[in-house]
Amino acid sequence: MELLRDSIPMVSLAVSAAALYARAVSSRLRPGFPRLAALLPVVAFLAAAPLAFSSSATTRGVAAFFLAWLGVFKVALLAAGLGPLDPALPVLPFLFTAALPVKLMTNRGGSGSGTRPAGEAAAASKRRAPAFLVSCAAKVAVMAALLRAYRFKDRLPLYARLAMYGVHMYCFVDLLLPCIAAAAGALGMEAEPQFDLPYLASSLRDFWGRRWNLVVPAVLRPSVYGPVRARAGRAAGVLATFLVSGLMHEVLVCYLTLRPPTGEMAAFFLIHGACCVAEGWCAARGWPPAPPRPVATLLVVAFVAGTAFWLFFPPINRDGGEEVLLEEWTAVAAFVGDAGRKLFQ
Repeated sequence: MELLRDSIPMVSLAVSAAALYARAVSSRLRPGFPRLAALLPVVAFLAAAPLAFSSSATTRGVAAFFLAWLGVFKVALLAAGLGPLDPALPVLPFLFTAALPVKLMTNRGGSGSGTRPAGEAAAASKRRAPAFLVSCAAKVAVMAALLRAYRFKDRLPLYARLAMYGVHMYCFVDLLLPCIAAAAGALGMEAEPQFDLPYLASSLRDFWGRRWNLVVPAVLRPSVYGPVRARAGRAAGVLATFLVSGLMHEVLVCYLTLRPPTGEMAAFFLIHGACCVAEGWCAARGWPPAPPRPVATLLVVAFVAGTAFWLFFPPINRDGGEEVLLEEWTAVAAFVGDAGRKLFQ
């Protein structure tokens, strides 16, 4: 692990080697216990790899999301012969899918590789480029404004700061993941979108199932929701999915803060899971009548924000966590600013 310490290139090479090993093993062993036993070293490595980033909480947290959560779940699904990983995938799509939060679309031929002819990929990327660049520029501008506002955080009310952190988190994730998908598109791979304007959700089910960080539901549906629903029904499947998501968020906070779990993240997601079940029950019976779309959207945003202020942000921010993250983002802003000034001198 010392060789990998605080080195993104070295960790990336090691993860690529582990993914290639997983692909080779899976192409030779049928799904089941033998394949699972052969893949356990990969699971252990992916769980340990984020700890290589000992000096940066942000990098450690992102790596934990990519590897210790999504990567481990994808390898476990591979051991059972389920997607999104498949040993029949070409090497590059397999590496992208294993190491990064992307879900490749099935191509028109139905092979599931997500690859397209180079000319078609380039044309599609060119069509989407203007909107993509405008979206990225807007999120960068919002994050830059927030970083300047953080200088006055001591003068701001607690809930104003938490609202700013929520906007910052959304802008960062919705900037990072589409950039990864754009890189996949530049290499001829079609990736499914990860966000779909979550601030316009008309219900909690719409927010979590169709708009927010869609690569997570894509992994949890086959690994948790499907098996539980088949045995215990839809409501149990939804609750189990939110419970697992909550437990994995507890794990992510442990990586991020290097502190033991508190249960607050699990409570946040269980509350949302129970509310999604209640929403479905009410919708099936047509009671109460659905409010107008703007009102419904406002209620969803208020509920997500209120419960996040209560349960989501406190375990991240307490015991100096808020200051550590703000210092890291301030350092990033200073680095980008210096680089920009040197570039245009």
